[in-house]
Amino acid sequence: MRIVIAPQEYKGTLTAEEAARALAEGARKAAPDAEIEEIPLADGGPGTVRAIIAASGGELRRATVTGPMDDAVEAEWGLLADGTAVIEMAAAAGLVIVPEDKRDPKIATTFGVGELVRAALDAGCARIIVGMGGSATNDGGAGMVQALGVRLLDEPGEELARGGAALARLACIDTSRLDARLKAVSVVAATDVQNPLCGPSGASVVYGPQKGADEDMAAELDAALARWAVVIRQDLGVDVEGLPGAGAAGGLGAGMAAFLGAEIQSGIEIVARVVRLRERLAGADVMITGEGRLDGQTGYGKTVAGALAIAAEASVPAIIVPGTLGPGWEAAGSRAEVIEPVVSDTVESTAGDPAGALAAAAERALRRWLAAR
Repeated sequence: MRIVIAPQEYKGTLTAEEAARALAEGARKAAPDAEIEEIPLADGGPGTVRAIIAASGGELRRATVTGPMDDAVEAEWGLLADGTAVIEMAAAAGLVIVPEDKRDPKIATTFGVGELVRAALDAGCARIIVGMGGSATNDGGAGMVQALGVRLLDEPGEELARGGAALARLACIDTSRLDARLKAVSVVAATDVQNPLCGPSGASVVYGPQKGADEDMAAELDAALARWAVVIRQDLGVDVEGLPGAGAAGGLGAGMAAFLGAEIQSGIEIVARVVRLRERLAGADVMITGEGRLDGQTGYGKTVAGALAIAAEASVPAIIVPGTLGPGWEAAGSRAEVIEPVVSDTVESTAGDPAGALAAAAERALRRWLAAR
């Protein structure tokens, strides 16, 4: 029997690599003679760099960059053997690195993301993948392009301060100093959302509240991003306002498309290609996947949904071992033959041993699946 283990991270508890190891441990207890392959996954959010490095090789690099609130942070990025750079915007501008009482999407910046792109250029990378999940920012990628040499000017010709709110005063964009090396680089934005830049489904209204924006602030930031779109169209000739995925990561999708020529793609599809998930599923008897919480959001381009779809393409049955179940889990897990949650509440409540609890759940799940064959 051949088993493919392909989970994402269990947020705040286990990395994708740790989760894969724990699931494999449980599977071995249920099927001691099985051939087991571990393939950590991600969808562009936190964990993407390590998942790709773990599955396909390469090296982790670190850089000191500007954090979302203008302080210095240490950020990881990955360099693959073929010269591709893998960057998580969350490593430089993520919500998890900002204490809750300091979150302010009006001034939060993606400047550090631009510094990571520059680090990849300095390393000679010809292709850059930027994971777009988990942002603390709402600046449309303005900080990123400022770090790469773009000048954003108000009506008197003064440079704008960093942060999304300042874009309300944007009058013109000067790209004459944009890093010329970008012309020879292919850039991909990896995201699990298709939100437009502005409006009721845009970055500010939908995701602003989790970053600290109340209703009035979200409206202010939405108007600022609308101004960003107008001036981008005016000075660059690029229409980002209705671009699907432009609202990803606080509008970073728009900035990447307009200034870096980035192609916005499904995060799980990008990771699946890099780690060769389809090829590695060929001939497998079953796939075991999982995440911290299986719920209605899982179906919207998230890692587990993508893994289930790819397994179905390959006619490989699937098992899900989530940390817990939330509203809508039945539809999200409809392609799985067995769903075995770790606990009824949260994976964090597993007596201080989440890896052990996950392994035990994987053993239960595989035994159930084997018994039903």
